[in-house]
This record gives sequence, C-alpha cells and structure tokens, in this order.
Amino acid sequence: MPTSPLIDLDDGARAPQHRWPRGAAPAVLLAVAVTIGGALLLARWLGDGAIVWRAAALALVGGSALLWLAVRHLALPTFGAANAVTLARAVLVLLLIASLGVAATTAVGWLLVALSLVAAALDGVDGALARSRGEGSEFGARFDMETDALLILVLAALAWQHGKAGVWILGAGLLRYAFAAASYPWPWLAAALPPSRRRQAVCVVQIATLIGALVPLVVPPWSVVLALTGLVALVWSFGVDVAWLARHARA
Repeated sequence: MPTSPLIDLDDGARAPQHRWPRGAAPAVLLAVAVTIGGALLLARWLGDGAIVWRAAALALVGGSALLWLAVRHLALPTFGAANAVTLARAVLVLLLIASLGVAATTAVGWLLVALSLVAAALDGVDGALARSRGEGSEFGARFDMETDALLILVLAALAWQHGKAGVWILGAGLLRYAFAAASYPWPWLAAALPPSRRRQAVCVVQIATLIGALVPLVVPPWSVVLALTGLVALVWSFGVDVAWLARHARA
C-alpha cells in the first residue's frame, strides 16, 4: 500500500511537458497486444467471446490514458523496468475485469485465482526494481497504487458475483475511491501521510483474503468470514489514517 491513499502527481513540475519517456509507447503497445491475446485465450477457454471486446476496449482506453499521464508526469527519461512490471500487473487486472459476468464454475474460479495470484505476486517486484534501479517516482508510486486499488475492486466484484460474499464486499474496492472523492469537500484528507508498514500489511491482507474467498474449495460461510476479515482490517486502517489527518488538520 502506498504512503498515502491519495497522492498528487507532481512530477510534472520537475519534468518538461509533452516529453515522451523512452520505452513508454512500445511498453503500452505490447501491453495492449498481450491483453487482447490473453482475452482471446480466455474467450476460447471460457466460451464467452464478449471477453475479447471488453478487454480490447479497456486496454485501448487505459493504454491511451497511461501514455498521456506518462508524458505529462513521469520525470524520468525512460519508462523503466519497474513501471513495466506494474504495467504487466495492470494487464492481468484488465483480464480479470473482462471476465466479470462469465458464469461461475469451478474451472473459472481456479483460473481467476491463478491470474489474481500472479498479479499479487508481482506487487513486490515493481517496488524492489524501482529501489534497486533508482527508478522511484511519484508517477510510479501512483501507478502502483491505482493498480492495487483496481485489483481490490475487481476481486471484490468477483467475490460478489461468484456468491462468496454479499454486495457489502464491494465496499472493500470502493473505500479508496470514496476517500479520494471526500478529499474534494474536505481538502485536509488529501494531505500526505507518513510511510506505514501497517498500511502495506493491510493491503496485502485485503488482497489475500479476497483471493482466498475466490478459491472454489472455499464456500460460505468460510468465504464470508475471509472477505469480512479483510474488509474490517481495511476499514480500520483507513480509520487510523483519517484520524491522523484530522488531528494534524486541527493542529
């Protein structure tokens, strides 16, 4: 979990405007191609051709937005290996989103769990690469954070769709976006938060409990208990951060 639920992309203040980071365009084009290719395989295995169209639309829109943001906000001269790994995670998240609506079967469940586990496992790789290669940036931190947030949201939606938890589990994915929206009427919520191991651990717990709930062998009420455990931890973590921000706003 990043150091703040809402990070301002301020790299643009240090970087020339409209400068294309080397490798950004090829990386995004490859990601779009891999997303569509992966969707074709999923459509063949799952028997749902609509997956391809959903994945293609998501990849084209998301890829265009990412390139625009990289041009405007990435201060580094190259896109970098760390951002490439985050992009690979984003591809897996888009494939999970495209799979929403597919009939829930044991085979589908295991496939979604496999994709989710790979996306979660890569979460620690991009940060380690950024530190070891000197590729850390506000853009990279925000890209990683938004990929985590989107992964949690789609996992929550899949848990609900597959009958592993009630509609309340969508709160796990929507809480971060509600927090961001609340920072507009209450700007003190957008203040920077100090780094926190607790925040990182809760993010891991939230993703792990949602993936665990999706495992076909885990059925209600155990899947409900798992999902609720992650949601309670996330609400508690956000509550701690909001309380900290409120105290410092008054000070």
